[in-house]
Amino acid sequence: MAKRDYYEVLGVSKTASEEEIKKAYKKLAIKYHPDRNPDDKEAEEKFKEAAEAYDVLHDPQKRARYDQFGHEGVGGAGGFGGGFGQGMSMDDIFSMFGDVFGGRGGFGGFGGGGRQQRQRRYRGSDLRVKVRLGLKEILNGTEKKFKLKKYVTCSHCHGSGAEGNGATETCPTCHGSGSVTRTQQSIFGMMQTQTVCPQCNGEGKIIKNKCKECNGEGVVYGEEVVEVKIPKGVAEGMQLSMSGKGNAGKHNGIAGDLLIQIEEEPNSELIRQEDDLIYNLLLSFPTAALGGTVEIPTIDGKVKVKIDPGTQPGKVLRLRDKGLPNVNGYGMGDLLVNISIYIPETLSKDEKQAIEKMQHSDNFTPNLSIKEKIFRKFKSFFD
Repeated sequence: MAKRDYYEVLGVSKTASEEEIKKAYKKLAIKYHPDRNPDDKEAEEKFKEAAEAYDVLHDPQKRARYDQFGHEGVGGAGGFGGGFGQGMSMDDIFSMFGDVFGGRGGFGGFGGGGRQQRQRRYRGSDLRVKVRLGLKEILNGTEKKFKLKKYVTCSHCHGSGAEGNGATETCPTCHGSGSVTRTQQSIFGMMQTQTVCPQCNGEGKIIKNKCKECNGEGVVYGEEVVEVKIPKGVAEGMQLSMSGKGNAGKHNGIAGDLLIQIEEEPNSELIRQEDDLIYNLLLSFPTAALGGTVEIPTIDGKVKVKIDPGTQPGKVLRLRDKGLPNVNGYGMGDLLVNISIYIPETLSKDEKQAIEKMQHSDNFTPNLSIKEKIFRKFKSFFD
């Protein structure tokens, strides 16, 4: 099922301010909150959908990539991440966006009370890799495998950080809530402040016996082979992401993302200009004058192109749909053949005599219209 446009999900325009986006998300989150809609799968999906849209649009860098490349640019399609909500629990979303609702457990106070305090979950850091692609890979899309050195969940304690069963206990300071509330007198009266519990760092529990393999961290340094699908039409400098493929979070926290930076390998014959390709064709003088057929390289092989008699330098031939696909699926670019004409630097005696005979022919004297046509194209390169 195709993803909805993130601006449509939040009900805001593409020029919406950060504050407008935040307000729109807050309104939807309250409407579809699980405490208001118990056992309602549809409401839960809409809640996750709104969180995914907010995750992208409230971040200036993610929003810029989304505006330029759509879902492909932020990991929402083509195999990158498979969706923000997939594999994430409601607690993951609450912990990431609770600050929108004031930072006090985020989403409490809807009646059930079960979510008024949420334990902190660590998030692993993101990883970055670079991938170099040739034009053929960009044309067809490709798959790449990476062997990543990174932090992975400890297999001995399964990420808990504790050695054996019963090695953790509820934090005696916060009683499992992950936060502590302090009351103090101020000029405005009695004020309450809520902060992360200093004993358990917001986790709500403490480890009595640390895992001997990870020393209580829940993660160890290891490696993982990750297969990345690169969509068609990506460009130099574009960054794609795979959700949850970065470093594992401590104590079964949220894994970071894998960010894939696209680099293009230079092509010896073709020059990329957005979705179009440019080929500089150097014609011999006889072919330009008499016409003929030449071979032009494309990404998929060579094609034959007819040259009309009297072809002038600066002429551009357009081969439709021989360029690159648009990354957002808006058709194919073209191959532009820019024609130049080679004039021999040295001539044999017979060649020189033959050209001298033609020198005073009207056909070899450029007329004003041809001159204006050629130099008009030349001038356009500097406009």
